[in-house]
Amino acid sequence: MEIYELIAPCHFGMEAVLKREIQDLGYEISKVEDGKVTFKADAQGIADANVFLRSTERILLKTGEIKAETFDELFEKTKAIPWENFIPKDGKFWVAKANSIKSKLFSPSDIQSIMKKAIVERLKEVYGISWFKEDGAEFPIRVAFMKDIATIGIDTSGVSLHKRGYRKMTVKAPISETLACALILLTPWNKDRILVDPFCGSGTFPIEAAMMAAGMAPGMNRTFLAQGWEHLIPQKCWNNAFEEARDMVNMNIETDIQGYDIDPEALKAARANARMAGVDSLIHFQQRAVKDLHHSKPYGFVIANPPYGERLEDKENLSQLYREIGESFRRLDKWSMYLITSYDRAENDIGRKADKNRKIYNGMLKTYYYQFLGPRPPKRKQKAEDEYD
Repeated sequence: MEIYELIAPCHFGMEAVLKREIQDLGYEISKVEDGKVTFKADAQGIADANVFLRSTERILLKTGEIKAETFDELFEKTKAIPWENFIPKDGKFWVAKANSIKSKLFSPSDIQSIMKKAIVERLKEVYGISWFKEDGAEFPIRVAFMKDIATIGIDTSGVSLHKRGYRKMTVKAPISETLACALILLTPWNKDRILVDPFCGSGTFPIEAAMMAAGMAPGMNRTFLAQGWEHLIPQKCWNNAFEEARDMVNMNIETDIQGYDIDPEALKAARANARMAGVDSLIHFQQRAVKDLHHSKPYGFVIANPPYGERLEDKENLSQLYREIGESFRRLDKWSMYLITSYDRAENDIGRKADKNRKIYNGMLKTYYYQFLGPRPPKRKQKAEDEYD
């Protein structure tokens, strides 16, 4: 099979998590940049990446990288790309998104229009036709300019990969599924450890954790745009990926994952979403305030997206809320706590400086992932022996 370069965008600050995920799938990393990881893979890799990667927003099939400082240069260099290797005669193609940072060409609409014309001219010459029906498979093209260098790719995913297919009900300020997963992957949590989200909202952290615990691939219950590209990706590649995903699922596990919220409507949404995801049997949801958080067992994890106080009416109660978070955490025996928030007095009100923090952009909002680390549990001798049987 032909080897392609694939681009996987992610939240800024999550590149190391995504890189590890791609390597765990067995594919070679070619470049890591702010907000994206580029790697090499064949057609099977395109299917695998879409079905199995948890922390990327989409998978782009890279078609070229060009330097363009004028629109004439953009036209000619776009036209020089062998688009016929990707887009068939009946393909529907358009430049779906363009963005530009620190570049001489900065108008997205002009970039989109000129690139579309260049691709049409190229394909007219190659296919020997003057008009395209564009009634076949879809090929949305994305281009990102950075310091006059344009990276160009075709979107293989279609609907963003954070759309797992389970979140039918949402509440205000939900965290995306891809970011929630990346944040969990930044912790040492595994299915044998307790996980509690005391601000669970529509249930994203507990649901993503439960899917990880049960070995459920994030894309196993949805479709992807490139499933219609049979000239590039044989149907057997998708069949292989989906079959492997089904084989990996194991619901016969014991795990302690809990989601709390004071809002009954949020819990209603969380329970509905967990049922849709097929993991409702693995999560305990309960109406409970953070000040009432407690657990009898040691070595658990709090992973949460508490209120940031972005709205004026929320700010006056924020300091008290974070003090309650700190008080509840101190009552837990040997636990760790991970919080993503933009609230700049979080550590002060919690009453403890985080052991680590990481700057992460949640959309356009700068947030910090505060990591309060508890001790590691002692290794059980029997478990160690079982691993070597």
